Parts: sequence; C-alpha cells; structure tokens
Amino acid sequence: MAGTSLLALIDDITTILDDVAAMSKVAAKKTAGVLGDDLALNAQQVAGVSADRELPVVWAVAVGSMKNKAILVPAALAISAFAPWAITPLLMLGGAYLCFEGFEKIAHKLLHGEHEDEVHHAELAAAVADPTVDMVAMEKDKIKGAIRTDFILSAEIIVIALGTVAEATFTQQVTVLAGIAVVMTVGVYGIVAGIVKMDDAGLYLTRRRGAGAFLRGLGGFLLAAAPRLMKFLSVAGTLAMFMVGGGILTHGIPAAHDVIHHAAEIVGAWPTVGGALQAVTPSLLDAIAGVVAGALVLVGVTAAGRFLRLFKRSH
Repeated sequence: MAGTSLLALIDDITTILDDVAAMSKVAAKKTAGVLGDDLALNAQQVAGVSADRELPVVWAVAVGSMKNKAILVPAALAISAFAPWAITPLLMLGGAYLCFEGFEKIAHKLLHGEHEDEVHHAELAAAVADPTVDMVAMEKDKIKGAIRTDFILSAEIIVIALGTVAEATFTQQVTVLAGIAVVMTVGVYGIVAGIVKMDDAGLYLTRRRGAGAFLRGLGGFLLAAAPRLMKFLSVAGTLAMFMVGGGILTHGIPAAHDVIHHAAEIVGAWPTVGGALQAVTPSLLDAIAGVVAGALVLVGVTAAGRFLRLFKRSH
C-alpha cells in the first residue's frame, strides 16, 4: 500500500513537471519580447561605471531583480486570486512610469546643452580617477534606477507568464512563475555582464602573450565594437521604454488597441511590403503612444512639482 502510494505520488510529480515544462516553454516564448527590452534597458543602466566596479554593479542590480521577483510572484498570484481587476491598472501605472523615464531622457538631451553634459562627464571621470571617492556611494542612484526599471519590466513578464497558466492548478502556477523568474534573471544579467565586460575581454586578447592573429583580431573587434554597442544600447534602451510602456498603455485601453490592430491590418494588405509593415506597425505605434504619454506625464509631474514649491513658499 505504501509502495503504491509512493509510486502514485511520483507519477503525480512527474505529470506536474511535464505540464510545468510545457507551460514554461509557452510562457518563455511569450515573454521573450519583454526579455529583449529588459536586456537593452539594463545593459544601458549599468553601463558607464568604472571597469573594476562593473560586475559588482551588475550583481547588485541582479540581486535587486531577484528581490523584485520575490515580491512580484506572490503578489501576482494573490492579485490574480483576490483582485484580478487590479492587474491592468497597476500595469498601466508602471507603463506610464516607463514612458515618463524615457521622455525625461529625451527632454534632458534637448534642454541641456552639450557643454553641460561635457562638464558632467568630466566630473564623473575625475571622480573615477580619484581613489578617495567612494564609488559605491556614487553608484547607488544608478543601481536604484536600474532596479526600479527592472521592477516594472519584471512585473510585465510575471503577468504575461501568469496569463499562460491562468487555468492551471495553483502548484503549477507557482512553479512556472518561479522558474520563469529565475531563468529570466539569470539570462538577462548574465548577458548584461558579458556586454559590459566585452571591452576588457578584447583588451585581454590583444595583450595576451602567444595569441595568434585570429585572437588578436577578435580582441581588436571587441574593443572597437564595445563603445558602438553601448551607444546602440543607450538608444535601444530609451526606445524600449517607449515600446514597452506604450504597449502596456495601449493594451489597457481597448479603443487604442483596436486602432493599432486595424492599422496593422490595413498596411498588411499593401503589396510586397505589407507583411513586413504589419509586423512592425504595432510596435511603432506603441512607441509613438509611449512618447506622447511620457510627454504628458512629464508635463504633469513638472507642473505638480512647481505647484508644491509655490504652496510651500506661501505657507
């Protein structure tokens, strides 16, 4: 009897694991797009610190990301069970914040001259060169900003994954969400670590004793590609903020989602290029919506800040 119960338990566990593996594959596919945005954003966030602090910063953000998911997974399960109506408003609030962050970067570029940026970069370079400066303290804001951005993207990943297992048992939901959380975090920050250390790897290969022409050439390629990749990630990270944030907002507004869907169908009917345009139109319109939303939120935040300052002065 005991042996039969044990075999039945093992069979149940095996079945659950098979189901979990299948659902995890579906969840991973559906969250792959957000994973790409997450990668671009976080590589951009941790870029720009001193070489010997790059990996500690990546590690600090990765730990923060795991803490985010440790909060988000049970929160998503609880909200899904007791207040499913709250998921969309919370996601839209996060999407608006992402759009705000993205537009704030653009506004900074437009409103602040190159001379001001050069002075700022010179101050950072001097701080990095000064051994008495506490770089950990300087990096604190960068790490906090990256973790805040990760929280919003992680929330979207968790909610998308939850949607793929909405009809599954609670045990299967927990297992899938926990597995997705761990795999996504390890994958994103493992790749981010590789990106930010790419120039160091190239320098090592070019200076390695006995290195052949191929390795030296590879090292030179990595050294040349690293700054270009960082510039690309800076642009891609901002664009990803608008695409992800705008996508959350448009999906939360049925009328906007329908307009985007119909626009994609219209351009899809065009000869020759219709298929390609249909594929990129939703993302493009999401990004445009994100820019508009970011501008509106920035105007609102700025106006509210000025009002509060005037109110404090008057009292």
